Amino acid sequence: MMSSRLNIWMYSIFFVLICVFYKSVARNRGTLMELSLQKYFSILQTGKTSLVYFSQDDITIFLEELKKAAGPLHSYGISVAKVNCAKEEASKYCGKENDLTKAYLFRGNILLREFPTDALFDVNAIIANVLFALLFNEIKYITSLEDFENIENAMKGKTNIALIYVRAIGTPEHRAVMETAFVYGTAYQFVLTTETALLEGIGDENSDIISGSLFFFHCKLVLDLTQKCQKTLLEQPLTILNIHRFLKLMDAPLLTEITDDPEKVSTIHLQLGLPLIFIVSQQTTYEADKNTAEIVAWRLRGKAGVTLLLKDSSDLNIPSHANVIFKRAEKGVPVDFLFLHDANSIVSLVENSVPIQNNEPVKEYEEGEMETLNLGIQDDQVVETVYRDRKRNLPLELIIELTEETFNTIIMNTSSSIILFYANWEAVSLAFLQSYVDVAIKLKGVSNMLFTRLNCGDWSNVCIKQNITEYPVIKIFKAGEKPVIYTGMLETEYLLKFIRLNRISCPVKIVTVEEAEEYLSGELYKELTSYSSVSVLGVFSSSMTKEKENFIEAGNSLKGYVITGFYSEEDALILSKKYAVTLPALLLARHKEGKIDSILLSNSDAKDIVQIIKSALLEIFPEITVENLPIYLRLQKPLLIFFRDGNLNHKDEIEILPLVKQKRLETLIPCWLNLKTTPVGRGILKAYFKHLPPLPLLVLVDPHVQGQVSAFPLDQTINEKNILLWLQRLEAGLESPITTLSDEEWKPPLPAYNFLSRMDATVPYTEIAQFPTKNVFRCAKTTDLQQHDKGHSEDKSVIGKEHA
Repeated sequence: MMSSRLNIWMYSIFFVLICVFYKSVARNRGTLMELSLQKYFSILQTGKTSLVYFSQDDITIFLEELKKAAGPLHSYGISVAKVNCAKEEASKYCGKENDLTKAYLFRGNILLREFPTDALFDVNAIIANVLFALLFNEIKYITSLEDFENIENAMKGKTNIALIYVRAIGTPEHRAVMETAFVYGTAYQFVLTTETALLEGIGDENSDIISGSLFFFHCKLVLDLTQKCQKTLLEQPLTILNIHRFLKLMDAPLLTEITDDPEKVSTIHLQLGLPLIFIVSQQTTYEADKNTAEIVAWRLRGKAGVTLLLKDSSDLNIPSHANVIFKRAEKGVPVDFLFLHDANSIVSLVENSVPIQNNEPVKEYEEGEMETLNLGIQDDQVVETVYRDRKRNLPLELIIELTEETFNTIIMNTSSSIILFYANWEAVSLAFLQSYVDVAIKLKGVSNMLFTRLNCGDWSNVCIKQNITEYPVIKIFKAGEKPVIYTGMLETEYLLKFIRLNRISCPVKIVTVEEAEEYLSGELYKELTSYSSVSVLGVFSSSMTKEKENFIEAGNSLKGYVITGFYSEEDALILSKKYAVTLPALLLARHKEGKIDSILLSNSDAKDIVQIIKSALLEIFPEITVENLPIYLRLQKPLLIFFRDGNLNHKDEIEILPLVKQKRLETLIPCWLNLKTTPVGRGILKAYFKHLPPLPLLVLVDPHVQGQVSAFPLDQTINEKNILLWLQRLEAGLESPITTLSDEEWKPPLPAYNFLSRMDATVPYTEIAQFPTKNVFRCAKTTDLQQHDKGHSEDKSVIGKEHA
C-alpha cells in the first residue's frame, strides 16, 4: 500500500511538472536569442549546451519553427540562438554557402552535431533531433532484429527495455519519446528503430499502429539467458503523457496479494483510470489461483491491475459463488461479483468493458492534414516527405498553371509543351512536383520549351479526355506529332534525360556518309551522349521503303530513351561494306566501349525492331540496381547474381565474363550487385539466409517458375570451372535450395480507383476522346536544339556541374 501511495504521489508530481512545463513553454515561445559573434563566443565559453543557427538571409519558415522550439529546449537547459553573419565579420561557420543551411549543437565550445535545416523541418523535428543527439549514448538506434537480440541478451537480469518504433526521425512521436527519455534518464534501456521489418521480427500483431509503437520488454528479472523477455505493447498513441502513464504501469507490481475489503483498496491502476481485477482464492486452491492470476496479469498488463484476494469468510462479505471481483475506476460505482470459468473469460471481460484511455485532448487537424494520418493505405515515406515539406514554397513561377480554357490554346500555339497532370491532394503528385520544378530550373532558357501543370482535382474533365486515370503523369506535346507519355522513374535525372532526348523529334535523317560517321562516333549529338550511351542507326537501300517506315515507327516509340537515326541514300552500300553487314541493318554505336555492333534486319516489323533495340541495349553482365531490375525481370530468366561489397575487380571479371562471352550462361541472366551503392541488397541476402553471409557470394534466383534460391558453396572458390560444375549439379537436382520465394502476389494495399470517373460520374465514357494528332513522318534534326546548343556552348561547364 505504501508503494502504491508513493507511485500515485510521484505521478501527481510529474503531472504538475508537465503542466508547469507547458505553461513555461507558452510564456517563452519567443526566446530565440539574436547574438553578435562576440556574444555568441562568450556563451560558448560558459560550457552550456546551445543550438546555434548562423544566418545571412533569414529562412522565415525555419526561424518560425526555431522560435517555437526555443522555449521547450530552454526547459532542458539548452539555449537557442541565431547569429547574423551578414552584419558581423565571418567565422568558419559563415564562410561557405552550404554551411548556412545548417544549425549547430554545441556543449561549451565543443561541436556535438551539425543538422541540415531540411532535417529540422518543424518544432517537433528540432526538439527531437537535438535531444536525440544529446541522448545518443543512452538511446540505442538499431536497424535489424539481430541488433535488438544482442541488446536483449545484454540487459537480462539488469534492466528493462523500452523498444520504440517511429515512422521517421523528427516526427511528433519521436519528439515525445525523446522528451520522455530525457526525464527518465537511465531507468530503462531505450531502443529506437524506424524499421517496420524489425517489428514483424518480434511478432508485432498490432500493425495498424503505423505512426509509432512502444514495446516494454521485462528483462530485469530474467536470469536464464535462454529465456525470452516478456513484452507488453503500449496500445495508445505515442504522446508524452501516454508513454509516462504506460511506464508507471510497467513499474507497478505484476500481482499483489491482499486480505482487505475490495471496496477500500486503491492502486495506481485505479488512479490512472484502469479497472482492478480481484481473483478470489481459498487456502486449498491457492497455488492454482495464483497461477491463474499471474497468467491474467501478464495478458492484462497495462490494461488493468490484478490482485489475488485471500478470502476470509469471517471478515469479508463476498458471495460464495463469486471467484472474480471487477472494480471500475469511476468513484461511487459498486464492484461486480462474478463467476468466470477461466483466464480467457477474465481477459475478455476487461477488454470488452474498458475503452482505450488516451488521456489526451482531441486534436483538431488543419484542412488537408487528414490524408497524412491514413498511413495504412499510403506509402508512408512519400507521405512523410510531403508532410515535412508542407510549408516549403516551391518556385512555381517557371511552371504555367493550365485551366480548361487555356489547355488547348497552349498546346496549339507552342512548338513543345510539357504538361504535368497531377492532383493537389495526392501525396505522390506533390512529392514529384519538386522533381518537376528541378527539371524546369535546369532547362530554364531552352528555346521553345514550355513547362506547365494541370490540377486534375480542379479540371477533371480535361484529364478524362486525356485518359488520365492515375497521378502523376507527364505528357510532351509537339506540333504535328502524337503526344509522348513519360513512363520512367519519378525522379529529376530520369525525367531530365527523357525530356532532353525528346528534343530530337523522331529518328534523325542522315544525308551523307560523313554525317553518318559523325553520328556513330557520338560527335553529332555530343551533348546528348551522357543521356544515351548507345546511338542506333538504321541503314537501308533507297528501295527499302517498307523497312524504312517500320524503323521510323520503332524510333518514334523509343523517343526519350535512346538516340535513333536512319540512312537510306544511294551510297548506303558504303556503310554496308565497311561494317560487313547485309542491308537492311542496324548499327549500334556503344560510346562507352568505343565499338560498333551490327545487327541484320530481316522481315522485321516495328515491334520486332523495338524489341531488337531494347535487347541490344541490355548489358551482357549488368550491375543490378533498383532502377533496372524490372527490365531484367521481364526477360523471364533466372538471375545469377554475384553479390559484392564494392565494385567488380579484375579477378571477378576474369572468372565470370568468359562464361558470359562464350554464351555458356544463355539460359540465365548473369549480373552483379554492389551492396555499397544498392544497400537493399543486404536486406535481400538476409531474407535468403536469415543473416548476412560473407561476401563475395554467387546466388541463383528463379523468381518465375519455382521461386527457388540456391547459393554457391561458401567453401569453394568462385572460378569458371566451379561455377559450371555447381550449375550442372543444380540442373541434375543434386543441390538443395536454401529457400523458396513466396508465391504471394504483390498487390497495392487497396484496389486502384479511377478517381476522375468517380468525380465526374455523370460524364458518359462514350464522350471520352483523345486529343487529335496527325500522322507526320517528316524526320529531321530539331533546329532549335542546334541553335540553343550553339548559342549556349559557353554554358556547357555550368550544365555539366548541374548534372554532376
